[in-house]
Amino acid sequence: MTKEILFYLGHPAHFHLFKHVITDLQSKGNRIFILIKKKDILEELLEKSNMQYLNILPEGRKDNKIGLALGLIKRDFRLFSFCLSNRPDLMVGTSVEIGHVGSLLRIPSINVNEDDANVVPLYSKLTYPWATHILSPTVCYNGKWERKSVKYQGYHELAYLHPEHFKPSQTIAGNYLDTSKSYYLIRFAKLTAHHDTGIRGISDELAQKIIKLLEETGNVYISSERPLPAAFEKYRIAVNPLDMHHIMAFASLYIGDSQTMAAEAGVLGVPFIRFNDFVGRIGYLNELENKYQLGYGIKPDKPKELQEKVLELIKMPDRMEVFKKRRQAMLNEKINTAKFIAWFIQNYPASVEIMKKQPEFQFNFR
Repeated sequence: MTKEILFYLGHPAHFHLFKHVITDLQSKGNRIFILIKKKDILEELLEKSNMQYLNILPEGRKDNKIGLALGLIKRDFRLFSFCLSNRPDLMVGTSVEIGHVGSLLRIPSINVNEDDANVVPLYSKLTYPWATHILSPTVCYNGKWERKSVKYQGYHELAYLHPEHFKPSQTIAGNYLDTSKSYYLIRFAKLTAHHDTGIRGISDELAQKIIKLLEETGNVYISSERPLPAAFEKYRIAVNPLDMHHIMAFASLYIGDSQTMAAEAGVLGVPFIRFNDFVGRIGYLNELENKYQLGYGIKPDKPKELQEKVLELIKMPDRMEVFKKRRQAMLNEKINTAKFIAWFIQNYPASVEIMKKQPEFQFNFR
């Protein structure tokens, strides 16, 4: 049975999470609506992929309490208006408003999230009470909303970086840098979202020390959401956002204060070092670091430990082979997240009962 399904995207990472899911569902005859809010390079990703969408908050919002509240009210109202006119059978996304509007119009909503409830407490309180179901990795703890959660053995990043979906191209990476030489990728996040309040990352002073260490054995490239000091501009790399994962896949090491890019490096088998106050608090990253040993989380009050770990990794003689094996061990136990989510949506709500009674069914989507 075909459906009319609304996907609501609120962040560039959501484009990657759902792009293969949407293609799969469209191939089965479903009608797809894509609604978004303005956020960083989200529109650019959709446009470069020739995906049709409607931006319901083109003016954006301010990252303060009043801006957050006004932005949410506007998005709720505009999403409500759209759904009144189009009446989708189901809404899917990682944003607050699909639950609000879904409850009012009696449209089921599936919230797809991988951050533990205590890491994003405001988001959880505004979202989960109204979501029909929450779809998240097994290691994600959804607090008092566990009862409406459906868990799977995977990560968001395996929806687009699973080997069935992504084949790293050295040719594409070579359009931006010399892949015949070792190179290191550093990422600076903005850390300005509401859940980032009080969160520290890599300071410019510490970054300078890291760069000095790395330059002894390879080239250094920086990707940054925040403004860079003039001294760092020579390291900045300008990339078509659709090509970034090809560059990451051939890096010798990733260092950053971004959660998502650390996880992306990990599932690609590229050793990562994550340096921020979220270390130890996020289930899926803890698993990548502690169970599969694909990366390392270091808190900002230990800058010397960060420098020591950088030296340890760049001097590791069999690093590529070690991390390749660790990645394979992870892939052996995880599923293709995109294939699973597409099945779950296509067969919803029957898929909820199947997962409750036969959780092993998910392993058909390895």
